[in-house]
Amino acid sequence: MGVDMSEIDKQIVDEAIERVQTRMSRRDLLEKRDRGVLIAEGDSWFAFPGSDVLDELEDLGYDVESVAYPGDTVESMAYSKNQLEKLIRRLSRLAKKNMTPRAILLSGGGNDFTGQTLEVLLNHSESGPDPLNQDMVKGVINVRIRDAYTRLINLITETCGRLFPQSKDIPVLVHGYAHAVPDGRGFLGGWGPLPGPWLEPAFKSRGHTDLDKNTRTIESLVNQFNDMLISLQNSFQHVQYVDVRNCLTNGVSYRDDWKDELHPRAQAFARIAKEFAKIIENG
Repeated sequence: MGVDMSEIDKQIVDEAIERVQTRMSRRDLLEKRDRGVLIAEGDSWFAFPGSDVLDELEDLGYDVESVAYPGDTVESMAYSKNQLEKLIRRLSRLAKKNMTPRAILLSGGGNDFTGQTLEVLLNHSESGPDPLNQDMVKGVINVRIRDAYTRLINLITETCGRLFPQSKDIPVLVHGYAHAVPDGRGFLGGWGPLPGPWLEPAFKSRGHTDLDKNTRTIESLVNQFNDMLISLQNSFQHVQYVDVRNCLTNGVSYRDDWKDELHPRAQAFARIAKEFAKIIENG
């Protein structure tokens, strides 16, 4: 016999069941077609409580196999043998069933240049006009993160070549996040599995207190990250870049799109998933 649950815990279960049943009802209303299997590796944009990109893709008719984990870095994905084995296990399972994934989805890099790393990328407010230390930004984004992405893509490509020899290079989709606002909002007020905030503390420590200016700084940083992924796409024929920057705003109504400093609300995740679906369907 179990321990009596609190009313709060009962409410959590009720709300979770309601969300799942609502999503299932939505799927039943969709055209009855199987869009194939997707394999996903990534961070909280692929593994967020309530709704994320992968949930929305499932609602669009895809079957998603995921090894994504909140807070993960692309360096961990690229260099951790344990994580690679988890990804290979999912791919091997499909190969045994004679099923080939339509695409491999990657969501990574955000945790590699936010948090404590962001503080390193920022100049002090008294040191000059550019809030970003461009040399450090280039080193982190165009060298460190790009190298990790290159290794991860090479490992995935080699694995798929061995497990699915009958298929041409399986598409690998990458995305570059959107223009976040460093307003100090963390997950659920700053506690839980993704506490945050991830942006504002770095700005404060470097003496930057103007939210509008800080927002423009994040916009510049995110754009440089997206530019790196575009160059990565140009280096691999089977890598496809998904631009999701227009799916969310950093303007006056940004809170309608952003649940906290780094994570979209459900309706924004739905828009992002549709951008992924466009790339997948159009090849």
